[in-house]
Amino acid sequence: MVNETLPNGQFLVIDENGQRLGTFDRNQALEIAREREFDILVVSPENAKPMVAKLLDYSKHRYDQQKRLKELKKNQQVVKLKEVKLSPTIDKHDFDTKLRNAQKFIDNGDKVKVSLRFRGRMITHKDIGFEQVNKFIDALENITIESKPKLEGMQIIGILAPSKKDERGK
Repeated sequence: MVNETLPNGQFLVIDENGQRLGTFDRNQALEIAREREFDILVVSPENAKPMVAKLLDYSKHRYDQQKRLKELKKNQQVVKLKEVKLSPTIDKHDFDTKLRNAQKFIDNGDKVKVSLRFRGRMITHKDIGFEQVNKFIDALENITIESKPKLEGMQIIGILAPSKKDERGK
């Protein structure tokens, strides 16, 4: 709430240097802001008694907030979930290709969802599926297992994440 949008009531007014000016009603607080050529912004929740309002240059304040948010977004790493699909009867070359792709995803900092889908009566050989998925996971480097492979309906699903940097050095 800024300037004219201030609610009625008492405000503890803080000047641009952080000094308390005292408690004023809405109109007096707006008058002080006009005299000093600043905007007045409520910085406490509405249920505070009295509400705290600060004198500041609102456009500069908003610019600084946007700049800070942009900086936080820039430093934030977005982790994507990539999926690698296997089958119980996968050939060696296909297995190696999918393994290479999964390792690339892990090295880029993305999570990898390993799924193995059973078709038809293949579901009776769950052990072969778990063997394939575990062999795949064991072949990858620098990973942590986020969720162990488990059977969900007609497929086995496991989620892998890149290991932390401090763990790699050990």
